[in-house]
Amino acid sequence: MSAEKIIAEWKKKKFKPVYWFEGEEDYYIDQLVNTAEKEILTPDEAGFNLSVFYGKDSSWADVVNACMKYPMFSDKQVVILKEAQQLKELDKLEAYIDKPLSSTIFVVAHKEKKVDGRSKLAKLLKEKAELLTTKKMYDNELPAWTQSLIENKGYQPTQKAIHLLVDHIGNDLSRIANEVEKVILNLGEKKTINEDAIEKFVGISKEYNVFELQNAVGKKNLSKAIQIVQYFESNPKAAPIQLILPSLYSYFSKVFMLFGVQGDDKTVAAQTGITQWFLKDYKASASVYGYEGVQAALLLMHEYNLRSVGVRDVGTEDASLLKEMIYKMMN
Repeated sequence: MSAEKIIAEWKKKKFKPVYWFEGEEDYYIDQLVNTAEKEILTPDEAGFNLSVFYGKDSSWADVVNACMKYPMFSDKQVVILKEAQQLKELDKLEAYIDKPLSSTIFVVAHKEKKVDGRSKLAKLLKEKAELLTTKKMYDNELPAWTQSLIENKGYQPTQKAIHLLVDHIGNDLSRIANEVEKVILNLGEKKTINEDAIEKFVGISKEYNVFELQNAVGKKNLSKAIQIVQYFESNPKAAPIQLILPSLYSYFSKVFMLFGVQGDDKTVAAQTGITQWFLKDYKASASVYGYEGVQAALLLMHEYNLRSVGVRDVGTEDASLLKEMIYKMMN
């Protein structure tokens, strides 16, 4: 069951005794835990019937004892265990999970990884608990996810605004969601989120950003690319090299894929993970660079990524590395 469906069930007052949320993507785990903590019980009920534990600071016995209590002035109590991956003797929870109290809603957040699938605990969770395992989203899924997030809030984003946001933040759903909330709070009565709104309320320059650098490099516009890099040099927090190189590498990897696919734009977009809106830009880069040029660009980015972390290079400034790499890519 997805996070959305679990929350929908909770709103209908349909509960299971044990919920176990685990995995690499914190966004959905946090969303579920926050909902459990703030919305399952009324404020009056929560005063007597909400217990929150943190794995690092708690013992398994304290958690189980809380679960075994009966609610006061309510038919349900909520027990939440956060950061369960830090709880010592986690497997000691097995006995309770096997025979939970029906009046307790036990919610566990186990971040960073899954429970070992070979363990007795993992098998028990599949059988007895509502188990949700989260995975990091692929980078090419982020634009669609961001668009859906914004549209579900009743707003319409432009494609450029979405890519500005995603390229600047990267694969961090929680931060993307927080920045979207910030923009919406400042929009007033407007219902469209465009690049001007992103620039004003998120602090991303609509002219000097990773997305525009990608476009300039993709079109072999050397003067524009160097101008953007010089802006980054003057504003190091705007786009560190650790953000720029993966973004460029992802772009050219998709351009490289175009040489091996055929079909109409919809088919090509689906096979490569390229947003159809921007497919023409990727095709233009494929034409400008050619097969060997794209291949050489990817190899150069790999080389300069190593140099940026000190492999076969000591002390060269990030901006100098980027300028040198871009010049070589275009020539």
